[in-house]
Amino acid sequence: MPVKNALRTTPALQHYKQVSFETLAASWFTFDGWEVFLPIIDHDMKTDLLVSDGNNFYRIQVKTVESHDESHVVENKWGKANIDYVIYFSREDNWGYILKPFMQRRKRLNLAAGIRFHQDPEDFVEAFNKI
Repeated sequence: MPVKNALRTTPALQHYKQVSFETLAASWFTFDGWEVFLPIIDHDMKTDLLVSDGNNFYRIQVKTVESHDESHVVENKWGKANIDYVIYFSREDNWGYILKPFMQRRKRLNLAAGIRFHQDPEDFVEAFNKI
């Protein structure tokens, strides 16, 4: 059985977890037939994923929340960046939300006019097609 010998610092482990959710979203978009692009550098552009149907491109920011509570208050971490969608994943439960970026500083996640999804590819794709 493989054994992971690397010891990660807490900040590194948090970064690995965040990237895992970005990769998960990318795989689900690919599962649905989208072209998925990963920026080499994301400094100040706030684009974690770029997805395309061949004609249109959508800039996506992926965020996670450490909460079971869907009324969790989230912050605008993208400022005025020109992104199309924000995808939130719960790290502690099996749900997420896809929403348009909001300009307010803070907002309750379940009141942000987003579409809720269960963390599986079919439900995610269905939610994204509704947004």
